[in-house]
Amino acid sequence: MPVYNAATTLPAALDSLTRQTSADWELVAVDDGSTDASGAILDAYAGRDRRLRIVSTPHAGIVAALNTALGVARGQVIARMDADDVCLPDRLERQRRHLEEHPALGLVASRVRFGGDRVAGGGYARHVEWTNQQVTHEQISLARFVESPLAHPSVMFRSDVARRWGGYASGDFPEDYELWLRWLEAGVRMEKLTEPLLVWNDSAARLSRCDPRYADSAFYRVKAGYLARWLARHNAHHPAVLLWGAGRISRRRARHVLDEGVRIRAFIDVDPRKIGRVIHGCPVLDPGALPKAGTAFIVSFVRSRGAREAIEAHLRAAGYRPGVDYILAA
Repeated sequence: MPVYNAATTLPAALDSLTRQTSADWELVAVDDGSTDASGAILDAYAGRDRRLRIVSTPHAGIVAALNTALGVARGQVIARMDADDVCLPDRLERQRRHLEEHPALGLVASRVRFGGDRVAGGGYARHVEWTNQQVTHEQISLARFVESPLAHPSVMFRSDVARRWGGYASGDFPEDYELWLRWLEAGVRMEKLTEPLLVWNDSAARLSRCDPRYADSAFYRVKAGYLARWLARHNAHHPAVLLWGAGRISRRRARHVLDEGVRIRAFIDVDPRKIGRVIHGCPVLDPGALPKAGTAFIVSFVRSRGAREAIEAHLRAAGYRPGVDYILAA
């Protein structure tokens, strides 16, 4: 658990851990140079419960704090937790048992409950609903290029996965999303328990609200190389693709993948003003003019609400198979 100036939420997070049905755990809490009462709260809890190990460091950010915790954690399995979220009482027991019963799995997450104002935080609430739909390894694997398919503080993974494939990387990108992409590319199997075992709170200080590493552009930058390599392995027509979305936003999102060597054969769009035009030397096709399934691979960068679902429904009806004939990437 990385902790930075979390005095208002930290007691509830710690209480939810001390109430776990499983007693066999340790908490490595890294106080990342907090200037509020976080350090005193951690010390008080550690004085009452020897399972809490407190590591105090100068402020260096979440990636450094996470890797510090990984470096000193002694468990064979490692659960993530944030200082502003709350675990349900049986979270650790159920996730650990699931890993024990499924030795091929490297990581298990859970569905989460949205903690916040669904009106003020509507976008975040919709993301929670979407990520809760990604449960099986196949769903998580296919959804990885849309958004981060896992709630970071809900995961538990085997410590040897981090030793083998590396911990958190530092850069101008979301550290958890890059980790999932890297581990999935390495073949780590992941799945999610269907019950919500964590309340994922929508805090005003949440990094994804205020840190440029979590901006949309950062997600597209970091996924580009992983998506290009995935296409090289799964697209029978590589490097050629059909790009669904001929608008400027979709083209801008796709630019990073094109820089990785992917090439556009044609665009697909529903806008009658674009259909029939030629953009960057490529024709814009009506969805009704899709090539026969099996003769082309489609990448969709359309993200507007409801459009992604409509595109996938159209492709499936035309015989296109997810992960074989198309992939959603926005």
